[in-house]
Amino acid sequence: MKIAIGNDHVAVAMKEHVKVYLEAKGHKVINFGTDSADRTDYPIYSKLVADSVVSGECQLGILICGTGVGISIAANKIKGVRAVVCSEPYSAKLSRQHNNTNILAFGARVVGTATAEMIVDEFISAEYEGGRHQRRIDMISALESGE
Repeated sequence: MKIAIGNDHVAVAMKEHVKVYLEAKGHKVINFGTDSADRTDYPIYSKLVADSVVSGECQLGILICGTGVGISIAANKIKGVRAVVCSEPYSAKLSRQHNNTNILAFGARVVGTATAEMIVDEFISAEYEGGRHQRRIDMISALESGE
């Protein structure tokens, strides 16, 4: 799978860990994040990852900042993005199954590397169930379109 990853200055080490982890599992990871600890603004990386997912360049995206909250809020401003911030694996799995999320966010200051690996594994391996959930996805898309 081709996965976009992005991060701000707080999450450089966590991004590198997750990138290596995913590549070891055979995924192609495209780095849209900063590689510097110099202060930067997370919306920049939210947009880069979101655009790559919405365009189809990458199937899924991962965003990491201090808490995961700000970077996910920014990503959700891009039409076609359904980003979820998770600090445990169960929500990551269900967000994909029920909400067809396409970007995962988490905080480098919130979770450790082992937990990040579990969250990423659940997010990537889960599949959207469709069915009864599709009506809600359609409603979300209507909201996004201003309907």
